[in-house]
Amino acid sequence: MRNLKLVFALVALFAAAAFAEDPSTLKPPKGSKVGIVVFEDLQCPDCARAAPLLEEAAKVYKIPVVRHDYPLPKHNWSFDAAVIARYFDISSKQLGNGFRDEVFKHQLEITPQNLRGFAERFAAEHKAELPFVVDPQGKLAALVTADRNLGTRIGIDHTPTIYVVTSKTVGKPFVEVVDRSQLFQLIDAMLKE
Repeated sequence: MRNLKLVFALVALFAAAAFAEDPSTLKPPKGSKVGIVVFEDLQCPDCARAAPLLEEAAKVYKIPVVRHDYPLPKHNWSFDAAVIARYFDISSKQLGNGFRDEVFKHQLEITPQNLRGFAERFAAEHKAELPFVVDPQGKLAALVTADRNLGTRIGIDHTPTIYVVTSKTVGKPFVEVVDRSQLFQLIDAMLKE
């Protein structure tokens, strides 16, 4: 019994340490005072509705948006779309995010069968290459899985999950945006602190 308690204590300690190892998870990128962190699924209709608002807030406040992939198991093409977005990220984060935004705009038209064709058209329109095999070694899929695992570790249970985050180390360095109509007020409040 004592050994079992020790095992549970060690598991809890390692889980806490895993989260503590990456304190930047809910922080803006280095050099930014405030930012937005979002965990999104490219097949999620609510994520598609939220994306333009996040982009608008980023432009108005000149703050970064950090996007994490959180493909839900119930969506049949979102994981593959996230892998393709990661491929475009290699050329530039702007190109990868542009692909994500195009996916959101055309979400209702995309199926598992035509996702590749959609990605090929996007690549051609942006003078980018899309290889026949996008992720031959599975490295991009591992990045998507790592994002999803990170979200799970910090308790994400829906998409989109949006946070306004600050670089401060005291007080509350992040707040979840539960009501998107309050996004700008939350950013204002974080900027004042």
